[in-house]
Amino acid sequence: MSAKKSARSSHAEKGMSQAARYFKHPLALVESDEVGEGTRVWAWAHVMDGAKVGKDCNIGEHCFLESGSSIGDRVIVKNHVCIWEKVTVDDDAFLGPNMIFTNDPNPRSGFRRPFVATFVRKGASIGAGAIIVCGNTLGEYCSVGAGAVVTKDVPDYALVYGNPARQHGWVCRCGLKLEFTDDKARCSCGRDYISDGMAIRPIGAEGDCMEPQLNADERG
Repeated sequence: MSAKKSARSSHAEKGMSQAARYFKHPLALVESDEVGEGTRVWAWAHVMDGAKVGKDCNIGEHCFLESGSSIGDRVIVKNHVCIWEKVTVDDDAFLGPNMIFTNDPNPRSGFRRPFVATFVRKGASIGAGAIIVCGNTLGEYCSVGAGAVVTKDVPDYALVYGNPARQHGWVCRCGLKLEFTDDKARCSCGRDYISDGMAIRPIGAEGDCMEPQLNADERG
């Protein structure tokens, strides 16, 4: 067997081994070797070589993950979402349908500049149709409302919406809005929080709040 045929055979075997660890719809295109076990990639999604996808993720229909993008474990990416180079999404995040990332604050055809990074931290949720201007960080368990235009960093647990997005309170790790009295709040899920006027943090037992889970039949 020639070296070229041997290399092709090795690549094919590697691809089969990789594919056996996750689900790929027959109409999806997955070029990356870094797709985690238990992840599902649905029809017409495209995961480029060099994109990193963690375990137990759900990549909806018509999604695009560019080389140099990275998503963690248990991330839900709903339909029609593009994740560009320099976008990093941490574990347990939720990306709503048709939300938009950017990676160039001054785009021009014919002028290539270094892309600007965006970070979505653990457990953050981005609503449908929201726009995330590059160069910003969305904090842990924050919630971005549908259609919002995010132009600056979002604190951990913050609820933001509008154009431009402004903060309108705080949310629990489970996603429900918190109501504070004397700088303390208890969510109906059982979690307690304390505020210092600028930020909040969980205190005490975490309560009986369901962890993020993927529906086995979810298709984005």
